[in-house]
Amino acid sequence: MSASPAAAQPVGYDTAAVESWIDQQVPALRTPLTWTRLEGGHSNLTYQVQDAAGRLAVIRRPPMGELLPKAHDMAREWALISALGATKVPVPHALGFCADPSVTGAAFYLMGHVDGHPLYTACDTRRWLPEPLRQTLADSFIDVLAELHSIDPDAVGLGELGKKDDYIGRQLKTWYRSWNASIAGARLDDPRAHALQQYFLAHTPEQGPARIVHGDYGLHNTLIGANGHIAAVVDWEISTLGDPLADLAYALNQWAEPGDPPTARGDRPTALPGFPSRRALADRYALRTGRDLSKLDFYIGFNRWKSAAIVHGVYARYLEGKKSTVGVDLEGLKSSILQSLAQAQAAVERLQRQA
Repeated sequence: MSASPAAAQPVGYDTAAVESWIDQQVPALRTPLTWTRLEGGHSNLTYQVQDAAGRLAVIRRPPMGELLPKAHDMAREWALISALGATKVPVPHALGFCADPSVTGAAFYLMGHVDGHPLYTACDTRRWLPEPLRQTLADSFIDVLAELHSIDPDAVGLGELGKKDDYIGRQLKTWYRSWNASIAGARLDDPRAHALQQYFLAHTPEQGPARIVHGDYGLHNTLIGANGHIAAVVDWEISTLGDPLADLAYALNQWAEPGDPPTARGDRPTALPGFPSRRALADRYALRTGRDLSKLDFYIGFNRWKSAAIVHGVYARYLEGKKSTVGVDLEGLKSSILQSLAQAQAAVERLQRQA
């Protein structure tokens, strides 16, 4: 994330109340603090703070306004970085969590500052990751995911993070319901969405032991150090327990290769020379974990279908006037939905040819 000068009063924070709480609960920091807004923290209100001794930390809370029940879950993020801090998965150091909304209007937490940069676009890659380090990053990226999926959640106190069984089935139910609920608003339906849902329900591979799944693992949610290694994984708010191969497939789908269809956001960070292919990443993961990836295309297709359902819901909210369309590429969103369905269908066809 990049820093920008903070306003006189940071958005969403009663700085006096927060700093008073820090004085009592976070001995690692000395107030007063200097606050600087971090760009790239999605809609969560994320600031870098520097204490009176020059030490850096990051504070994070949900956005202002009414939220969906499970959205922007700071307690979940705190639980993850607290538990994973003792493992080989790199996460920021957990400094303090406040569940009391009376302090500043919402739960918030503080974590240690990590020197690194996320990659959102090819421009970020050119700026932060020279070509000789791109293979290093790819290896680190997949090794960190393999390490996460090696952890027994019960052994690190995360056994109650979510339901352990039928991860794919529950996801299919949730996102198919979302698709159907958004048809009228989006003024868009596609028979492939329904056929794919039926196929995935009928052909779901048997799930192995549940593991911690990040849910949004990509270079946009990692901080990359100057040496090309993953310095920390961030944004754990939708993490749960489930099928690690679904998590792997999501990460692979985010890993663009030269020649992939363009996205509405421009070139992805790995669509440049020096990065290995998705196949090479999958092979390294299989070697590190010993997992059978013969059904990987099922998970690839499932994630493409899920992406279509998610964007379909967003597209519907725009067309219904529930979100401002200023600067929004509506045709790009529609194309993304149809493209994701086509990619899901292609993955299913690869599976059928193997059968």
